[in-house]
Amino acid sequence: MRLDTAAIRRGCPGCEIGSFRHLCGAELDHFRNAARADGPLIVACTQQAAQFADEAGERPEGITFVNIRETAGWSRDGANAGAKMAALLAAAATPAPGHPLVTLSSDGIILIYGRDAAAIEAGQLLADHLDVTVMLKPPADLTPPAAAVFPIVKGTIRNARGHLGAFELTIDDYALPHRSSRDRFLFEASRNGAISRCDLVLDLSGEPPLFSAHDLRDGYLRADPRDPAAVLRAVLGARDLVGSFDKPKYVDFTPSLCAHSRSKLIGCHRCLDLCPTGAITPDGDHVAVNAEVCAGCGQCAAACPTGAASYTLPPADIQLHILRAILLAYHQAGGTHPVLLLHDGQHGTPLIDALARHGDGLPANVLPLAVNELTQVGLEAVIGAFAYGASAVRFLLRARPRHAVTGLSQTIATAEAILAGLGFDGQRAATIETDDPDVLGAQLSAIDIFPAVGMPATFKTVGKRGDLLRFGLSELHRLAPKPVDVIALPQGAPIGAVSVNTDGCTLCLSCVSVCPTGALRDDPERPVLRFVEDACVQCGLCQSTCPEKVITLKPQIDFRAARASAVIVKEEEPALCIRCGTPFGVKSTIDRIAAKLEGQHWMYPAGGERAAVLRMCADCRVIVMSEQQFDPIQDVPERAPPRTTDDYLRQRENKE
Repeated sequence: MRLDTAAIRRGCPGCEIGSFRHLCGAELDHFRNAARADGPLIVACTQQAAQFADEAGERPEGITFVNIRETAGWSRDGANAGAKMAALLAAAATPAPGHPLVTLSSDGIILIYGRDAAAIEAGQLLADHLDVTVMLKPPADLTPPAAAVFPIVKGTIRNARGHLGAFELTIDDYALPHRSSRDRFLFEASRNGAISRCDLVLDLSGEPPLFSAHDLRDGYLRADPRDPAAVLRAVLGARDLVGSFDKPKYVDFTPSLCAHSRSKLIGCHRCLDLCPTGAITPDGDHVAVNAEVCAGCGQCAAACPTGAASYTLPPADIQLHILRAILLAYHQAGGTHPVLLLHDGQHGTPLIDALARHGDGLPANVLPLAVNELTQVGLEAVIGAFAYGASAVRFLLRARPRHAVTGLSQTIATAEAILAGLGFDGQRAATIETDDPDVLGAQLSAIDIFPAVGMPATFKTVGKRGDLLRFGLSELHRLAPKPVDVIALPQGAPIGAVSVNTDGCTLCLSCVSVCPTGALRDDPERPVLRFVEDACVQCGLCQSTCPEKVITLKPQIDFRAARASAVIVKEEEPALCIRCGTPFGVKSTIDRIAAKLEGQHWMYPAGGERAAVLRMCADCRVIVMSEQQFDPIQDVPERAPPRTTDDYLRQRENKE
């Protein structure tokens, strides 16, 4: 392949660039010398990475390996791929922090669940390596083996939960076999609700999987019993799952930022709706994330409006730094109309390799960037990419994804609405769903040439997704072809305003008490409701809490909101205590309450002294009632027994 070192130098200013024809062979001394030097070292070869790593020995600083051959040089456009090579090298040079780990431990206790001889044969293959129990799902008409090498029982799994090293199964119709079973298994009396705990589950039942997104559940292996090759692969996989295994802790969670619920009323439930493995569950006013079950799809972090859930592989701000590096280097090296191709390593990398080896390769303007999971990419990354000068963004998905990509679809829909509203013509963000490298090449070549922003932004920010998104939006708005102030967004967008029917609002300020971001505010001096749109994350807690049901969410982006002060939604005259003059509520509300109760309720007879307390502050009310020695129970009519808090709560539940 050809190397355009001039373009690489333009895209990587300040770097020492060395080009070779046979670095892993006749020119290996050049690598040894570079490995002994101080500073970071990037080798643009992944094929001989193992050889280079051995030659480097225990180098104080690590070596980064990046592939510019299958991704750039091996292409019909390889002669023009210099700018892309510079971009890939710049992205590899962006430092990424380490990530926390979760340790899963397995002692090799395995339950093999099946309904025919395949389950027993799998047990025989694993008996020398694992602690095996085979459970046969009825009806299982099998001849018992001549020797009882491992337990064989009967049962049907009703419910399964857990992960590698800690599975818990609830089993119905559970029974042990009679030891005298002759030509077929005979079982003792069965029972329901038996509990089994094991480290591994090998499911050969041929039934629907025990877990949603079962491919992502560590320790759960599944194969069609009619496919001997698949069964053998599952058996070999299970045999190696003994010991301790480290997996990334994909999500950091800060409960204090969560806007899930308040006072048992649900607000935000985005992460619960999107999690494919069930790793996220309600936990009081917030949610809890089971790191052992989490498979790292990242949809919770991408959708979390408050930043309570944040992805670690890498964090959102580091992901944005990488996008900045790859796009700015591409432009500096002279590249034009860059298409950012986001893909994963398990599916996307082999597909790109196959296209390079057997097809035309990637077009010169397509910049591939591998991420851990495509669904981890949030709106801030897509918006940032266009602010940094991307012409288009494509997500390379499997033809049949391993789990739902609803969150990614919502991100793309929101990004498309923003881009279209700002005058970016055409389909700028979309998915490519294929397992065929030729289809991938054809779809990439068919992308229309869209103009990017005139002068790419260069901002570099740190922080949570919300902060990154706000800054990226302001930059994109500044650079947009047709900037407008307000753009309507799809439902579920994490940006927007609230609409309040002020005629029905009583200024009870329940919405203020539950707002997790301070978007809704009061004033300690007078009855007023204020709103700060820039702080609203559309969590919905205000809407679900409002007793009058006068609040609705309004997903939109108002680019003026960042500079706007709090807007007064509703303001009323305060009620002044008739005894001391202290403001203690909303005058219209107190007037309505007094009108409903005075002369209409046995406790407040018309013209009586008791009715006056309705227009007093809390302190004066206590004083007056004490002076009058008022007993609220004394004169209760028989037909109207005292109502308790539980009575009011039941009435509210019935209304809902």
